[in-house]
Amino acid sequence: CDKQVLSFASKMSAFAMGPGLSRNSNTQRLIRSLVGKIQKPLVLDADGINAFEGIGNKLKKRKCQIVITPHPGEMSRLIGKKTEYIQKNRVSVAKKFSKEINGVVVLKGHKTVVAYKDMFYINESGNPGMATGGVGDILTGIIASLIGQGLDPFGAAKLGCYVHGLAGDLAVREKGEISLTATDILSYLPKVFKKL
Repeated sequence: CDKQVLSFASKMSAFAMGPGLSRNSNTQRLIRSLVGKIQKPLVLDADGINAFEGIGNKLKKRKCQIVITPHPGEMSRLIGKKTEYIQKNRVSVAKKFSKEINGVVVLKGHKTVVAYKDMFYINESGNPGMATGGVGDILTGIIASLIGQGLDPFGAAKLGCYVHGLAGDLAVREKGEISLTATDILSYLPKVFKKL
C-alpha cells in the first residue's frame, strides 16, 4: 500500500495526510512509514499527527518539508505536556517544536500560532464558531493547495490560516457562531480569495 501512495505522492506538488484516517495500529504504522519516505512537501493533520503520539521527535526523520497542524490536544500528545501548559505557552511551544522537527508548526486555536524556527505569526482572523468538526481539515487542504501553487510552507501556512479564518468570519455574519459548519466556511473561500 505504501508503494501506491508514494507513487501517487511523487506526481503531486504537495501532499496532505491525516484527515479521515484512523488510529488503527496498522494505519498509524503506515503513516509513520510514509512520512519518512514522501519527498514532496507534506501537510500533516489529525490522525496523521496522532500517529506520532509520544514520539513527536521522530517527525524530524523525513525527506520532505513539513507543516503540522495540531490543535492543543494533539500537540499535548506529541510532546507529552499538559494541554494547559501548551495553552499558556503557545508561541514558545510552537517555536520549540518547529526547531526540533525542522518544520512549520500551526498550533490551532484562538489566535492560531504559525511557527518556523525563530519566526512566528499570530493569526487574528477566525472566531469560536469555527471550533467544529471538519474545519481543521479545510485548513489542511488550503495550506497544501497554497504549497502546491508555489508558496513556501511557512508562507502557505500563514496565508492559509488568515484566509481560513476570514472565511469563517464572513460565514459567521450570515450563519451565526452556534450553527456554523465546515461547509459554511468552505463556501466563503472563493469570496475571500477574490478579495486578496
